[in-house]
Parts: sequence; C-alpha cells; structure tokens
Amino acid sequence: MGNSARIRIECLLEQAGLSIDGSRACDPQIHDVHFYHRVIAHGSLGLGESYMDGWWDADDLDGFLFRLLVAHLDEKVHGIDDAWLWLKSKLVNMQRGRRAYVIGERHYDTGNDLFQAMLGKRLVYSCGYWKDANDLDAAQEAKLDLVCRKLQLKPGMRVLDIGCGWGEALKFAAERYGVSGVGITVSREQADFAQNLCRGLPIEIRVQDYRALNEKFDRNFSIGMFEHVGVKNYRTYFEVKRRCLADDGLALLHCIGSSVSSNHTDPWIAKYIFPNSMLPSAGQIAAAREGVFVIEDWHNFGADYDKTLMAWRANFDAAWPQLKEKYDERFRRMWRFYLSASAAVFRSRRDQLWQLVLSPHGVPGGYRAPR
Repeated sequence: MGNSARIRIECLLEQAGLSIDGSRACDPQIHDVHFYHRVIAHGSLGLGESYMDGWWDADDLDGFLFRLLVAHLDEKVHGIDDAWLWLKSKLVNMQRGRRAYVIGERHYDTGNDLFQAMLGKRLVYSCGYWKDANDLDAAQEAKLDLVCRKLQLKPGMRVLDIGCGWGEALKFAAERYGVSGVGITVSREQADFAQNLCRGLPIEIRVQDYRALNEKFDRNFSIGMFEHVGVKNYRTYFEVKRRCLADDGLALLHCIGSSVSSNHTDPWIAKYIFPNSMLPSAGQIAAAREGVFVIEDWHNFGADYDKTLMAWRANFDAAWPQLKEKYDERFRRMWRFYLSASAAVFRSRRDQLWQLVLSPHGVPGGYRAPR
C-alpha cells in the first residue's frame, strides 16, 4: 500500500509541475514515508497535519500549495474527513447557541500577543486594501477608510459593528468621522482589548451573539465575521442586520467568498484554525438577503488578500524568537501552513474578498460607491 500511495502522489504532483525531493524551492522534501498514505487517506487534513508533524517541507511553501490548487489536486484526493464534515453540517446547526462562541475561545482567544505581533500597527484581522498602499499598515488604514466612505459616515451617527474584533474599525470611525457606536464579539480576549483601546471614545463593546441584537443604528457593518455565521443562519443574519438599521441607513458586509456553494470549510482549517466556519458563495448571499436588502454595490478585491497574508506571515516569522517562549514548534508550523495555504488560495483566485453595500429600500437616485 505504501508504494502504491507514493506512486499515486508522484503522479498527482507531476500534474502540478512538482517533483518529490526535487531541486526547486517549491518541490516538497519528504522526511517520512508514511506521508503518502496519510495524504491519500485524509486529503487536506493529512497534508496539513503531516506538515505540522515535520514529515515534509518546502522552502517555498505557499508556492507549493499554490501549484496544488491551480492543478486542482485537492479535488482529486478526498479523505473521509471532508464527507463527515459535510454530513455533520447538514444535520446540525454548527454556529448556533453555545457553538457560536467556540470560534472565540479556540481562535481569537489564542493570545493577543500573537495577533499583535502578526497584524501590524492596527489589530485588523481582515484583508487590507492595497490599491494605493505600499505596506500592510497603509493597506489596513485604507481599508478602514474605504468602509467609512462607502457607508457615508457623518458626525453624530450611531454605528453598529457586528463582530468588532479588537475594536480598531470603530475606533477609526469615531476618531476620523465623529460617530458613536456599539461593537459585539464572541471573544472575551478581544472585548477586553477593545474596551481599553476605545477608552474615552463614545463606543460600547459587548460580548454578545449577534442574534440577540434588537436596536436601531444609522449604519452597521461586519468585517471578517460572516465567515463564522454558517449557511443555516444567513437569512437570520440579514434579518438582524435589517432589524438594527434605520430605514434610510446603509449596511456593509466585508467577507471572504467562495466560487462554489458548500456547507462547511476545509477539514484542516475546521480542526486547527476556524472551527464551525464556512465561506459563503455569491448565490448563498444573494438568496439570503432577498426581500431584506437591496444590493447597492458588490466589490471584489480578493487578490489583495494574498499580499495581506504574506505580510502577516513575514511579521509572524520576524516575531517568532519572542513568540516561541509561549508557543511550540508544532504551533509554528501549523500557523505558517495556515497563512501560506490561505495566501495560495487567494493567489489561485479560488476564494474572493467581497464588500457589499446594502440598503433597506434602495438609495433614492442611486448609490455611487467609492473605490
């Protein structure tokens, strides 16, 4: 079985222009012969776990993973784990009740030290806007300003941030545009940080499930939160978003999007990075908001996520000498695989980054979106 598994993997890699133990930076160097069977049996989960365990390496890790995706090799090796996730997500609402808080506990509460080291000047854990930016900090500021301009924020407005993270977006909006606001998160670590960050500003931070919201705001937005909502809850999400918006208000949705519809995420991502997460398709979003919102604008700048993720990885690598006092080598490999694989996905254009501007009834005379 071991030899046949190796032969199959070799043939697949050849389709991606890759060679086992080859001389190029993107060629995988195999250190453990059990690698082949593990990948055949468990697909992407086996690939990621075997990397975490040191069974293989590639100097150009993101380049290796990019080539796998471009050749669609992930579609040719399916482990049982993917089928189990599909069935589980079909039978159970993975993002409801107590499960809604799992992502905060297992990912966002990992440690503010890690995210402060990785994310740059601002703790903004979402795609930067690189149109006129030359570095990560400038790209994140440009993204925050783009959100504020799309929402046409004005002094005195009250704004809701659904999934506020560490509070950076609300802080930016309050300081630059003179608004007040409420931010909600399911992460206690994030909430504590955001409360300190926004101290002295007219901003309230809550640990709260979005479904419990029932109050009006002039504007509301979500940046990088919708990926945790789940397809069974998309309609509810948009209904809450509408319930919490003035009749003449604007709402913004900033999220990663998939080119195909599914009900779950990649098995490795689900196990190690974002439990109970999934990426929406355009069709799923459009159907869920039908009769609730008019789509005023749909903006795709997914290629910018490749640059953002590579900048995060560079920051993580630079900070590792300090971080390794708290995190072990397996965590380092896990985190590098996560950032490298994510960059490869966006580079291959498998996934997109969307910003949607929504209105309850349509903006009279039309809406002109800034870019």
